[in-house]
This record gives sequence, C-alpha cells and structure tokens, in this order.
Amino acid sequence: MTNLYFNNQNNYPEQDLIESLVTETISIYGWDVYYCPRVIANKDEIYSEDTLSTYDTAYTLDMYIRSYDAYEGDGTFLSKFNLEIRDQITFVVSRRMYGSEISTQDAALTRPREGDLIYVSQMNRLFVIKYVNNQAIFYQMGALQVWDLVCEVFEYSNERFSTGIPEIDAIEPRYSVSNVFANTAYEQAMNDVFATNQEFQEAGAGVIDFSQIDPFSGGTV
Repeated sequence: MTNLYFNNQNNYPEQDLIESLVTETISIYGWDVYYCPRVIANKDEIYSEDTLSTYDTAYTLDMYIRSYDAYEGDGTFLSKFNLEIRDQITFVVSRRMYGSEISTQDAALTRPREGDLIYVSQMNRLFVIKYVNNQAIFYQMGALQVWDLVCEVFEYSNERFSTGIPEIDAIEPRYSVSNVFANTAYEQAMNDVFATNQEFQEAGAGVIDFSQIDPFSGGTV
C-alpha cells in the first residue's frame, strides 16, 4: 500500500503547476506553427473515407519539436511505385494551449486529429498528422499535460486550400491536376510534330469495334 501522507494522483495544485511549467517551456523552446483542421467534404459512408478534403482555417499555435536531431521514419527511398519520402517528425503540443487557442474557437476540435495539417514556415514544409499519442508523458501527478503528434511530410492529393495563409494556399494551384495539365511544356509535348500519337490512335481504332455489344468476341448482334 502506498504512503498515505503523499498524494501523487489527485494533487490538483501540483498538477496545475506542472501543466503551467510544461506550457511555458513549450512557449520558450517551441516554434510557431499553423494548425489546419481537415474538413471532410464528401465522405464515403461505405468505405468510411473521404474523396475530397478541404482546409479552410489555419490557427496559430506553438509546438515543441521532439525530433531535435533529424527527421525520423523511413526517410527517402526508391520503392516499386516511385521515389517516396517518408520523413517523420514529432510535435509536442500543450493540452491547455490547444484548448485556449483552438477549442475556444471551434468546439468540435477537442483534440488534435489524424489528417489535420501542420505548417512550419521556418522549414517551408507542410506535415500531416498520422498518429496522436494521448499518453506521451505518462500521468505526472496523475494527469496528462501534452499530446505527441507523429507527422509525415504531406503529399498533395487534390485537396482544397483556402486558409488565408498565402504559403499554404499556394499548394493547390501549384500541384492540382488541372493546372499541371495546363502547363505549357506539357501542351508542347502533346503537340510534338515528331510524335506518333495520332498514328497509334488511328491504328487502335481499327482493332476493336465498340459498335457491337461485345467488342471482343468478333460476333454480330
């Protein structure tokens, strides 16, 4: 049985003191970042996933970077699909600061969520939250003071940005499919007089006759 003269689980003044010290430490040694919550615009109820995500707001928040040495994760490697960048970074955010800066403005944001974005202007990089560690520092004086946010470098996938932060909103017009295909260099390549694209199309049109119900059997209707 633990000592009755020491209360290490329900000592609320001590819990408040530790939380104040942790919050102040993050404010001193942390970085100012933009926290962008994800809005699911078109959720697929069958697969429980979103086909279109939007990011309409950016909150300023201070976070401490736990990955002080270098990026973590798998790093950059060549897979069977392409060159992939799996750089990971871990941010520490104070629960009190998150509540006062974000939850007070949006009651639905009670905690950091997987899929939300963090933009670090000093790095000029956007990170997506992959996992929120709820018990990073394990119950100091019986309470939890921070969240650990395990993030990866964000890969654009046709999301919509209207946060009001020029650096973040510039991602969509730069990487969206419509703008990539409208690139002058791409158009010039498609109109190359030395290419044989038209010849391939004409030759392929005579191979399969889609006027029949079954174009592969060779039979008639």
